[in-house]
Amino acid sequence: MSLEVPLERVAAGGYETVRFTRTVMCPGCHGYGTKTGKPPPSCETCSGTGHQVVERRVRQKDGASIRFEQINNCPRCNGTGVIVGKPCGKCGGSGRVEEESAVRVRIPPGIDDGAVLRIPGHGLPGGVAAEPGDLYVVVYSAPDPRFQRRGADLWRAVTLTVEDAVLGTKMIVPTLGGEVEVRIPRGVQPDEVLRLRGKGLPRPGNRTRGDLKLRLQVYIPDTTTPEERKLFEQLRALHRKH
Repeated sequence: MSLEVPLERVAAGGYETVRFTRTVMCPGCHGYGTKTGKPPPSCETCSGTGHQVVERRVRQKDGASIRFEQINNCPRCNGTGVIVGKPCGKCGGSGRVEEESAVRVRIPPGIDDGAVLRIPGHGLPGGVAAEPGDLYVVVYSAPDPRFQRRGADLWRAVTLTVEDAVLGTKMIVPTLGGEVEVRIPRGVQPDEVLRLRGKGLPRPGNRTRGDLKLRLQVYIPDTTTPEERKLFEQLRALHRKH
């Protein structure tokens, strides 16, 4: 099954609760499917094998015949090899019931997208009186409107006005550790990237962290006021002189 984890949990690590429905051994009959809760007798028709061997013959064009054996499920026990008789009232004779389960899953700091965690003993039941298998949880980072995750790095688009791109400015941007002030140097270009070192996610297995990368986008207005147009015209005229 899959589990989406918030970026804050990916960064800090900790525990998340996984809730799911699984098939477990019936507690009323201990997985035997019988009303008495005891092992059912073997099927006499197939001697407990669960199948029957049927001999077939196919006649060829030259008159010769080929003999072969066909293995089918026993029609009396439907391949189970046992005769349940009076079934368990809780599971109807199947030996299995559905159960709502919840388990706490440990999330290591900086866990990779698509990493698989194994939870022993929380999978499907084995045979009668056998231990259940394991649950495998595939972990993904939950979508976050503030950031886009790429490995240990986080990316964020930042939109600047034309004047801020030309003159430079300061702005507040979010990080996983809270808001920080960032200085935008003057003369930045569209799609230029500013890197905030160590503001990303932990890298699994070591003590370093990724970066927060700000991709700068310059907003060009599609409508302007008369005063704005006048200023842009003056700026264009100034550039043409040079």
